Amino acid sequence: MDKVTAFQGNRKIISGTQAEVALAVKRLEDNGAAILIFDDVTGRQTEFDLRGSDAEILARLDNSEPRKPGRPKLGVTAREVTLLPRHWDWLAAQPGGASVTLRKLVDTARTASGGREQKRQAQESTDRFMLAMAGNQPHYEEATRALYAGNYQRFVELTQDWPQDIRDHARHLSEPAFDWPD
Repeated sequence: MDKVTAFQGNRKIISGTQAEVALAVKRLEDNGAAILIFDDVTGRQTEFDLRGSDAEILARLDNSEPRKPGRPKLGVTAREVTLLPRHWDWLAAQPGGASVTLRKLVDTARTASGGREQKRQAQESTDRFMLAMAGNQPHYEEATRALYAGNYQRFVELTQDWPQDIRDHARHLSEPAFDWPD
């Protein structure tokens, strides 16, 4: 389950599962508080339908993913793939068939680019969060450049004067974006 983090102004209110955050935000919004919620994986702002009782909110969160074809208990999802005839011929000749071969090819590619992909995703999610929450902070643009350049020390220096919760969350999201010595 994805983690999300809620902010009221410059202050972090709660970080946790969607259910935990949704229920906490509902109580605060009932008091008229304006709150922004961010997905910790993508850095995108997200919203929850907070109408009704706690049970109704939780039920909507549990059912937010529409049922798709495939084997959901195994995590398998059926989708369309378009290939040229020669690609289908090659896949059909592989042991286990097209699906098994495609899964193996994807896993091999993910393993080969694992660090680069994780770094790119961290940069993009941090950038999205920073744009929404720190776009007007001093040194925002320079901090973004340091993030994409992989310069951790410079990123820390440039974000030092930001509101503490925003600074700390941006640094937390950015951790995989930097190369750390082994």
